[in-house]
Amino acid sequence: MLVRKDNHTQSKRHNMMELKIQLIPTGEIILSPGNNGEFYCQSCTKAVGSDGIRVMMESALTARDRVGVQDFVLLENHTSEVAFIENLRKRFKENLIYTYIGSVLVSMNPYKELEIYTKQHMERYRGVNFYEVSPHIYAVADNAYRSMRTERRDQCILISGESGAGKTEASKKVLQYYAVTCPASEHVQTVKDRLLQSNPVLEAFGNAKTLRNDNSSRFGKYMDIQFDFKGAPVGGHIINYLLEKSRVVHQSHGERNFHIFYQLIEGGEDDLLRRLGLEKNAQQYQYLVKGNCPKVSSINDRNDWKIMRKALSIIGFTDDEVEELLNIIASVLHLGNVQYGGEDSGSAYITTETQIKYLARLLGVDGTVLKEALTHKKIIAKGEELMSPLNQEQAASARDALSKAIYGRTFTWLVNKINDSLAFKDDSFNSKNASVIGLLDIYGFEVFQNNSFEQFCINYCNEKLQQLFIELTLKSEQEEYEAEGITWEPVQYFNNKIICDLVEEKFKGIISILDEECLRPGDASDITFLEKLEDTVGGHAHFLTHKLADGKTRKVMGREEFRLIHYAGEVNYNVNGFLDKNNDLLFRNLKEVRAQAQKKNLPVCFSCSLVPLARWDQTATQFKNSLAKLMEILMSKEPSYVRCIKPNDAKQAGRFDEVLIRHQVKYLGLMENLRVRRAGFAYRRRYETFLQRYKSLCPDTWPNWDGRLVDGVSTLVKYLGYKPEEYKLGRTKIFIRFPKTLFATEDALEVRKHSLATKLQSSWKGYSQKTKYRKMRQSAVKIQAWWRGILARREAKRRREAANTIRRFVKGFIYRHQPRCPENEYFLDYVRYSFLMKLHRSLPKTVLDKSWPTPPPALIEASEQLRKLCMQNMVWKYCKNINSEWKHQLEQKMVASEIFKDKKDNYPQSVPKLFVGTRLSGEDINPKLQQAVGNEKMKYAVPVTKYDRKGYKARNRQLMLMADSAIIVEEAKLKQRIDYSSLKGISVSSLSDGMFVLHVACEDNKQKGDVVLQSEHVIETLTKVAICADKMNSININQGSIKFNVAQGKEGIIDFTSGSELLIAKAKNGHLSVTAPRLNSR
Repeated sequence: MLVRKDNHTQSKRHNMMELKIQLIPTGEIILSPGNNGEFYCQSCTKAVGSDGIRVMMESALTARDRVGVQDFVLLENHTSEVAFIENLRKRFKENLIYTYIGSVLVSMNPYKELEIYTKQHMERYRGVNFYEVSPHIYAVADNAYRSMRTERRDQCILISGESGAGKTEASKKVLQYYAVTCPASEHVQTVKDRLLQSNPVLEAFGNAKTLRNDNSSRFGKYMDIQFDFKGAPVGGHIINYLLEKSRVVHQSHGERNFHIFYQLIEGGEDDLLRRLGLEKNAQQYQYLVKGNCPKVSSINDRNDWKIMRKALSIIGFTDDEVEELLNIIASVLHLGNVQYGGEDSGSAYITTETQIKYLARLLGVDGTVLKEALTHKKIIAKGEELMSPLNQEQAASARDALSKAIYGRTFTWLVNKINDSLAFKDDSFNSKNASVIGLLDIYGFEVFQNNSFEQFCINYCNEKLQQLFIELTLKSEQEEYEAEGITWEPVQYFNNKIICDLVEEKFKGIISILDEECLRPGDASDITFLEKLEDTVGGHAHFLTHKLADGKTRKVMGREEFRLIHYAGEVNYNVNGFLDKNNDLLFRNLKEVRAQAQKKNLPVCFSCSLVPLARWDQTATQFKNSLAKLMEILMSKEPSYVRCIKPNDAKQAGRFDEVLIRHQVKYLGLMENLRVRRAGFAYRRRYETFLQRYKSLCPDTWPNWDGRLVDGVSTLVKYLGYKPEEYKLGRTKIFIRFPKTLFATEDALEVRKHSLATKLQSSWKGYSQKTKYRKMRQSAVKIQAWWRGILARREAKRRREAANTIRRFVKGFIYRHQPRCPENEYFLDYVRYSFLMKLHRSLPKTVLDKSWPTPPPALIEASEQLRKLCMQNMVWKYCKNINSEWKHQLEQKMVASEIFKDKKDNYPQSVPKLFVGTRLSGEDINPKLQQAVGNEKMKYAVPVTKYDRKGYKARNRQLMLMADSAIIVEEAKLKQRIDYSSLKGISVSSLSDGMFVLHVACEDNKQKGDVVLQSEHVIETLTKVAICADKMNSININQGSIKFNVAQGKEGIIDFTSGSELLIAKAKNGHLSVTAPRLNSR
């Protein structure tokens, strides 16, 4: 059920499937599918696929105040032009550019990209009833396609509108829709590609920038798309109408020539332009500068050139054909640059010889003959041919006529070539079984400030199309009424046959008078043509000239103008140029020059059998005949209509120019169309559709109606209080006369939705929860049973495996001392595995760690090998990580170990302490001493206590080790220098004291005797001295006492004893007594 909530109505999705409704801005409502890809509802008898139910466009009526109605037929005040335009404004403001008038689509050009042309949108409209979705060009295309497939009747889509209203884009969208949605095969894909690629080619050669449109089609186009019995496109055919050839030689200010000229100059390769004799500058060519608009910001000529060249290849043009086609385009530009001078006699001569050379080469003609043809005309008098010279004005006209003729015939050849590539050439294909969809992209009604021959033909075409439209619309309405058994009420409408007859009637119509004036001998002119019109049709109610008008009308009409009162309004036509454009003559000798061209395969070759002027159909008659054939084609098909409107002349997005739009609404005949459509009943729907939507409003039809559909609808409308004059019941449809009746019904449904939604939601939630509970309970029981089975099987398997393992282990233990055999192999492998895993967990971490697990007997040898490898690896890793500083530290420690290990009592305490580079900083050493020492490098310095040799008095000194001597310093004085060479040895006690004696040679007169010193870092100090003096083997560790020389011939003794604390004093016997605590017992 639908639940409305502002403009977006949704219901939350629970774990189970729920109803989900979305009202999108276009007015279309989509009912999203459930888990199984389809949707079912108690109140709906229809289920559709995975893209959801598309509820009909009536759903948007609830938002009509904001976005307007999607069908103008539903306008309450359908006769009001103000209401019509206001509805357009509302929809345009919401970016809703499409609106229906019954089956007619009205399209507004948004002048911006809208995200409504994606493949997803195409699929949304594919195979869906016309009124089930919001208005769209895809809906029209799909409806025509389905009608062709189901009814086996050819269809046509008529697209019309002003220049810039979006006709060409609409036709592209139709082609794109068929290319995407129709069945495909390899051949079909080729046809699709060629159909699509014909657009850029025809746009390049047939479109141009105008004041109103940067890509205006300057020709009418009718395209037939052929489909086989499978509905796949297999071929196509294009008919072109009334190419605006005059644009080749003249453009109004702000307009351009056909796109192909600028694309060639901007995008052509240098080598190609060199062969064609062209320059990359459009300003160099007279045919391209008259509009003073060589470049446009919205047009990329270089990129369009690449697209056009690629399209030509896809369509099937060979390189030679493309080359010759471009030769012709270049020749038109060169023709425009042909300049004339005047002789004294008044005859013209050509002043630009270079252009003649290029033309002769590009067109394959003799330059001399061409030059003469451009300055003379051939006259046949009494069977004799005479060459008459032309003056400058006549020569320029002849040149321009040749340019127009060449381009016009090239365009016709191009269309024929495209038709050849689109033609289905399979002999097995039966064309009688083929179905056709026609696509008419033709100019809409045109009213300019100055209307000429082209506007006359265009508006005549629109009169014929309007006549066809009214006839087919009324015919369709009448057939539907008769099929439903409802009395047809004749509709009063303006029959524009009177205007069509005024233009095309034989002998009396404007075209016949124009042809007669062109053919009659004498001085026929545009003014004589106007006078003849006044004499012949002057009394017609829809014809007026300045001469026939009253005083008020004469003020707004020129003397060279006549006025036609068309179905869409009054238009003044200026007769200047009517005769020339209708004749479209080319001098005979110019035709002969082209007929004698060497390149016979060029599309511009003129026939040698020249038709006499009296037997040649003029342009207007040719157009009338082709239009008559077009009407026959359209009458044989089922038509669909697209009316295009441009919202403003500035090409701005979002700008709504009411004056301009009112003008187009009038000239497109939309109000007349709406009035005809509303002459009977405004709304009609099939019984099943109407009943399905509104049955909830009547208790008798809700929730389901089991009887006949017509009885259900009758019961429903009676309950709703419809008056007899408001509706009629046909055989399969209900017809509602007034929109207000439908609106009231829709509003009642909107109110009803809330109560229905509440009831449906509660019922659905209860049902869904019960269903969910039952499923969950059944699932839980199944899962529990399954899981219990899994657990039991796992437990049984685990027990079996455990029993087997224990059995094998016990048997292996019994045979453990036997050689390896099947009985003990498992046990032995396990023992080995256990040892290796234990070893893995308890490997030594350092080289000092000597622990190692005890291996089983079978792995003793392997264990020793592993132990060695492990130790080697740790040693290698340890050595790899030692840096130079640490290496030096270890070297000193090794020296200390060799000297003091197991000999000196305080050695073990010195092992973990690092040796430092010096014990004195720079601040501790007197600067004067540093000057006295000079450049000698100090290796080590330490504070010491010196004991005098006489009296053993303690004095603070500094011991410094230099490169070749040791010095003893008292503040700034150097008290004693001991050369390493005179150092006989060093004595130290085995206790923990810091006393040591430096024994100096007596032969050295500089020395006073041995030196008695004490250091708090005795191990470090003596190690440094031993290394610096290279006296590692000269250090004596004594127990009990040390003898030393006091002076020459005299000795002193130091006695060492163990005690509780360190005491140093002179004993009564004259010896130096040192008592030191014992730190380690040896």
